[in-house]
Amino acid sequence: MRRKNRLFVLSLLFVFLISGEIAAQAGDSDENFDKWSLWTNGTQLRGANIHQWRVYPELVGTEEIGPGPVGPPLTQADFDRLAALGANYVNFSVPGVFTVEPPYVLDDGVLENMDNLLEMAANAHLYAVISFRTGPGRTEFTFFWDEVGDWFGEEYLNDSMWGDQAAQDAWVEMWRATAEHYRENPIVVGYDLMVEPNANEVGTHVLYDNLDIWDPEEFLDQYGGSLYDWGQLYPRISAAIREVDSETPIIIGGMGYSAVNWLPYLKPTGDARTVYAAHQYMPYVYTHQSPDEPYTYPGVYDLDWDNVNDTFDRAWLDEWLATVDEYQAEYGVPVVINEFGGTRWNPDLAQFMDDQMSLFEKRGLNYAFWEWPSSWEPFVSDVDAFNIRHGPDPENHVEVEASELLEVIQKYWALNTLRP
Repeated sequence: MRRKNRLFVLSLLFVFLISGEIAAQAGDSDENFDKWSLWTNGTQLRGANIHQWRVYPELVGTEEIGPGPVGPPLTQADFDRLAALGANYVNFSVPGVFTVEPPYVLDDGVLENMDNLLEMAANAHLYAVISFRTGPGRTEFTFFWDEVGDWFGEEYLNDSMWGDQAAQDAWVEMWRATAEHYRENPIVVGYDLMVEPNANEVGTHVLYDNLDIWDPEEFLDQYGGSLYDWGQLYPRISAAIREVDSETPIIIGGMGYSAVNWLPYLKPTGDARTVYAAHQYMPYVYTHQSPDEPYTYPGVYDLDWDNVNDTFDRAWLDEWLATVDEYQAEYGVPVVINEFGGTRWNPDLAQFMDDQMSLFEKRGLNYAFWEWPSSWEPFVSDVDAFNIRHGPDPENHVEVEASELLEVIQKYWALNTLRP
């Protein structure tokens, strides 16, 4: 039995007290509510990512991640807990609703799972963005391909979409079907077309067609306009969505895993209700360090693999995010940071997150940290590097009563005033 979290109990009471008032305030204006206003009037959405992926029982069984077709499973309590701590927004980082292998058709089990997730989010009074990680010609293993041979074989690697016109056409149709299905859902406030496009690294197969290009201009010089180029595909997906849904905002991130430095190369489509996305995990040596690594915040060390030490502090973060300022100034479009975070044992992670979120607020950006975990056991105990509820001790795999990081996140989530 987990120990009771006193912060959770107090937060839950607070949410119950204010939810009636918020609902009453929103009730009279629901007919006039415009989802786009959530993205254009300063920071209004503060929340977290929920991550699910297709279950491969032959690899992990059904106890570790659930019986499928998507896992790990979530419960209403998972969503209620998130809302009770103050979040008003969940970014569903989930499988797309079409099959990965041809013929590319609707996967009813994945669609039903998405329906269930949205129902639970609605019950918890959370706005939602649907973000597709996988789909025709793209599997979850693209995000941890370097573990091939460890616990899965190379037959599970599939990034064929970056060279397959039929798979890309299927992504267009998958999103058309998704938008048609969810266009009237009142809590769905965004369609994020693809989580972290990455052909610049993996090509069509990371082992046999690896591009490994990290300079955006070099990549576009060599492959701009080809099937490798996300820039020729996302306008087609956007247009297909608009054929069936003219209202729900569209969210588009750039190549290079949507890193901030690739944002300037993400050309707007011209759609008047599109948000552009960046994921902020820089510097990677800090945010993804193992427990025995020494990188601190603030600190002085090489942040960008050029063998020159850098000063890593709030000023560095502010300068890094200036790319977002320049992009918004050039194009006049909203930007969201719909992934950011760090492994929970990082030294001074609470201060790092505090500085980042304050800089997001300064810029009026909506944001969602990575990640809010399922409570499914044993998954939640085994896969917890980013689980803020387990505290900073890497040897601890159960919930802590309180932590500096939890306090920081709740401080910003307390600024939320809107709920569906």
